[in-house]
Amino acid sequence: MTPSDEPSLFDAAAKAGGPAVSDPTRPLADRLRPQVLGDVVGQDHVLGADAPLGRMVEQGRLSSIILWGPPGCGKTTIARLLAARTGLVFEQLSATFSGVADLRKVFGAASKRRQIGQGTLLFVDEIHRFNRAQQDSFLPYVEDGTVVLVGATTENPSFELNGALLSRCQVLVLSRLSEEALNELLVRAERLVGRELPLTGPARSVLIAMADGDGRYLLGMVEQVLTAPGRSDSGTGVLLDAQDLADVVASRAPLYDKTSEEHYNLISALHKSMRGSDPDAALYWLSRMLLGGEDPLFIARRIVRFASEDVGMADPGALRIALAAWDAYERLGSPEGELAIAQAVVYLATAPKSISVYRGFNRAWKQAKRTGSLMPPAHILNAPTGLMKQLGYGEGYQYDPDTPDGFSGADYFPDGFPGPQDREVFYEPTDRGYEKRILERLNYWNDLRSKKRVE
Repeated sequence: MTPSDEPSLFDAAAKAGGPAVSDPTRPLADRLRPQVLGDVVGQDHVLGADAPLGRMVEQGRLSSIILWGPPGCGKTTIARLLAARTGLVFEQLSATFSGVADLRKVFGAASKRRQIGQGTLLFVDEIHRFNRAQQDSFLPYVEDGTVVLVGATTENPSFELNGALLSRCQVLVLSRLSEEALNELLVRAERLVGRELPLTGPARSVLIAMADGDGRYLLGMVEQVLTAPGRSDSGTGVLLDAQDLADVVASRAPLYDKTSEEHYNLISALHKSMRGSDPDAALYWLSRMLLGGEDPLFIARRIVRFASEDVGMADPGALRIALAAWDAYERLGSPEGELAIAQAVVYLATAPKSISVYRGFNRAWKQAKRTGSLMPPAHILNAPTGLMKQLGYGEGYQYDPDTPDGFSGADYFPDGFPGPQDREVFYEPTDRGYEKRILERLNYWNDLRSKKRVE
């Protein structure tokens, strides 16, 4: 049996539509598998009467779909129950363990069934693991209706699946199971075993939190609780509190893959929390990334970028703080150095924000690309040789410190550039933080420049 053949949390009975498994030696998740779509918890937004799958089932016209969601949310089960409800033969493959030969075998069998009027639902677990050529092999069979494809993936289909295949499938997003849905599973488990779990109220909440939205994982922990040392078959005895529970079941590491979309989702959440000046949210997302195994140096590099892009000249010290955190982590390592990163995150989240430098640099970059190789004006060119002096290099240059105001008001743009009154302003400081002082200084210099032009 391949991993994709193992019973999932919500599998239909071994033969779709059959009775629930009551053998107490079978895994609890196997014994609690739903027999109808209405028994699947937590996915009403796709299974309800007015939801996409609900309407398809009601009309008896099931089209190819991609189920995108986290582990333990019911993807395999939904596929099995859809096949049972619509009278299709259920075929299952795992992209992790299957190749071209397996696909050809399934497509051949489906073609033969089609000739006698029998449809096939092909469920492909981890479909994103198939390469481009393998994904392309589905196209003719999906297009002509030989199979109804139900693909399951934990990764963003937009990044992992071919555009041609996506255009022939409807993507349905399944949710991680809510606290309410997980609690419903606990109630069903207690009903099946005939007794309540030996947990205090707080311990029950901790158990749900430890599942992290994964129903299959939750029921696995329930089995550990039910078989904990010192528990009798009748369920009598002292209730487990939160600390006892931690000793009985292993805590689950948060879902996080440094190569997947989650990596980019969480760094985006951290970045936007700092930009939104929310230090608590920023610390939360930082912790999520570190707990998931993210390289702290990746985070350090990102907060250095943030210091320049989002804080900028509103607090020039932010860049020094971010660089110091990077340096501190490289010197201390984990876990001591992570506190320096946390300190920098809080500093950046609470600092005044300005993207004026970022915008100004982008404007100047575009202008520089448009204007090409214009020479600097001659008066600001050095003239280390006699020939260069004869050519006018450095002629008319005003040394600003020697002027009465310490400001000459000279034009430093290339010849042929629009004049001061007509050219685009690149850097426009805000009135926040240190940049307010810069704004006052620039306004003072602009006034002086205007007066010098009049003179």
